[in-house]
Amino acid sequence: MTDITADRQTSRRNPAAPGAARTVASAVPAALVARLAKGVTATGEPDWVHTTAPLTGDPLARLPRSTPADVELAYELARRAQQTWAALPVGRRAAVLLRFHDLLLARRDEALDLVQAETGKSRLHAFEEVLAAALAARHYGRKASSYLRDRRRSGALPVLTHTVESRRPKGVIGQISPWNYPLELSVSDALPAFVAGNAVVTKPDTQTALTALWARELLVEAGLPADLWQLVIGDGPVIGPAVVDRADYVSFTGSTRTGREVAQKAAARLVGASLELGGKNPMLVLADADLDKAAEGAVRACFSSAGQLCISIERLYVHRSVADDFLARFAARTSAMRLGGGLAYGADMGSLVSVQQLETVTRHVEEAVKAGATVLAGGQARPELGPLFFEPTILDGVTPEMEICAQETFGPVVSVYRFDTEDEAVAAANSTAYGLNSSVWTTDHRRGRAVAARLRTGTVNINEAYAAAYGSIASPMGGMGDSGLGRRHGGEGILRFTEAQTVSTQRLLPIGPSFGMDDEKFAALFTTGLKAMKALRFK
Repeated sequence: MTDITADRQTSRRNPAAPGAARTVASAVPAALVARLAKGVTATGEPDWVHTTAPLTGDPLARLPRSTPADVELAYELARRAQQTWAALPVGRRAAVLLRFHDLLLARRDEALDLVQAETGKSRLHAFEEVLAAALAARHYGRKASSYLRDRRRSGALPVLTHTVESRRPKGVIGQISPWNYPLELSVSDALPAFVAGNAVVTKPDTQTALTALWARELLVEAGLPADLWQLVIGDGPVIGPAVVDRADYVSFTGSTRTGREVAQKAAARLVGASLELGGKNPMLVLADADLDKAAEGAVRACFSSAGQLCISIERLYVHRSVADDFLARFAARTSAMRLGGGLAYGADMGSLVSVQQLETVTRHVEEAVKAGATVLAGGQARPELGPLFFEPTILDGVTPEMEICAQETFGPVVSVYRFDTEDEAVAAANSTAYGLNSSVWTTDHRRGRAVAARLRTGTVNINEAYAAAYGSIASPMGGMGDSGLGRRHGGEGILRFTEAQTVSTQRLLPIGPSFGMDDEKFAALFTTGLKAMKALRFK
């Protein structure tokens, strides 16, 4: 392990990535903030909330704070707009999404500036949000009509019963979105709700509200009625319950603890909810893996967006026969990563988003090291780069009693474990209450799929970190166990925002005694009919 130690020392001397001379203040001027702030539903004398830029700690935005009364107003406006919107043909609604797709790509740099300014992530990782939002807009813009079309179903009586399944909008969706992916996790969930005929009331995290407000402005430019998407801003405990209490359906992304509270409030009102929650995601490096590709993949898996990604990897299981070789490669690449805060491409990783996140990461690492874990790369804060920078960190020798072993860190830290058999690796990967994402590395794709089938996670990536499954937008994405309920993407991602309605038309004969037939003869006739339909293989 001497080579790994040497790499770790090098990482502390490694200069930050070069960045453009542009500052956060120049990229997000006061005039832009003031314009976007007009999109907040907030009445009366404003009570202002202030945010800061994670990269520098400087003031970033002043936004009006919404009250529970403002939330009620937002729902009133949204409900009125929704009735007119739902009456439009699906194709008219879908056209808005396709125009948004084009506008988003044309004004990509504006989105990247805002995402970087509010989250502190690197520009490449910010681009992942633009990419994901564009994929969602294109997919639902093209496929919504197919997902939502009426479907002919088998009737109660062949020929005599004509049955159609239709999809109707829920009404107004209450959405609560987090700070870590402010563009992707606000707009990409709202898009299928809109094209399905709904309105949306969104409470974005205050720290990253500018990005959501910018997305709303762009959608309005693309043709979305302005009242159809209402944004309210404020502390979660204050206005979050009001958002949930008035919704016809709830879309929530955030912590497992808060997700349970949201689910309970929604259930009390008998409305549905989809919840994408926490994760302690595993990556398995099998004995036959390409170690260089696996090491590159592990860097993406563990340190994208500084590990502040629900589907990033926090537990790394490596076959004992290749562990030393793999870790040497992985640690070298991790130590060579360039940290940077410029609003330009070039940095491999940016900063954490808040003091709270920095404190959690620092505590998890320090407690683990104190209890006997070994740092193979990183392990320290980098205040000379900015107030919230922490090195990408690899820990070896983590044991079950350490907090970092099972608790989500949500930062650039991964724990390494060795295994001897695939059964052992699968059991360890499935050993937490979470089940969001996993990653398997092997040169045998059939073997990889066999291992994937045994993993208790909503998505599994073979020879990729997370982007392969997440970017497969036609397939569902979500968690098992404590990682949530419901799915985004694909058919499930849009049908969750609808109510199924069955309309059946009966022809010629009623389903009951008729033409003088008594009850006993009716029962005998239908018994014979049911047997005949089974014999004829009716479904």
